[in-house]
Amino acid sequence: MQSFDTNIETFFAHLHLGTFSNLVLRAFTEMYTFRGLVLILVLWWIWFEPAERREWRREIVIATFVSGLLALAAGRLLAAFLPFRERPAFNHDLNLHFAASSLNDAMLSRWSSFPSDHAMLWMAIATGIFIVWRTGGVLAFLYTAVVICIPRAYFGFHYPTDLIAGAAIGVVIAILLTRTPIRIRYATPTLHWIERYPGLSSVLAFVLSFELVTQFDELRRLASAASKFL
Repeated sequence: MQSFDTNIETFFAHLHLGTFSNLVLRAFTEMYTFRGLVLILVLWWIWFEPAERREWRREIVIATFVSGLLALAAGRLLAAFLPFRERPAFNHDLNLHFAASSLNDAMLSRWSSFPSDHAMLWMAIATGIFIVWRTGGVLAFLYTAVVICIPRAYFGFHYPTDLIAGAAIGVVIAILLTRTPIRIRYATPTLHWIERYPGLSSVLAFVLSFELVTQFDELRRLASAASKFL
């Protein structure tokens, strides 16, 4: 695996795509619009789209949001408790210079590379979309791979195996939480609550969507800043 990761990262480090292409890929990694907003909008579209089995579709959307939250939490826990793995961009032993080598993110350098929480979260969301809408789900998987995951390997934020493992875990989490015996235990009651309190539930859904798109970045930064004074 180490040879596999090193070979691919070496390829990316020596791949010269040009200034404009690098700017586009940087936008994919840094802008929330590209990092996840597109997939969240698809879930909202599925929720409001008039269609057969509307209640089932909405339960899957709820389960998909829960899967995303669980995948993100699991990714952070695994990164915290598994042996630390330095990110390629900060690993001087590789002697590789990536297109984003000027990046100086102290929080990123302190956070373990394995597994990729981006891959876990957005592959879980793509899986939920696929369960409801096959064509859209395939496009969601491709979008997650090409727009979210591959640029993170290209810039040395992750090794390929970080992304592959994260993607696999995210898919498994979504499949488990959307299975009927499990889903009806929490998604069905949640849907009834949403229908009973549409105003409050809409506000909470908006906040949850925002936090998933940003992956709780602002809250994490606030927590990190607060911890320095405790």
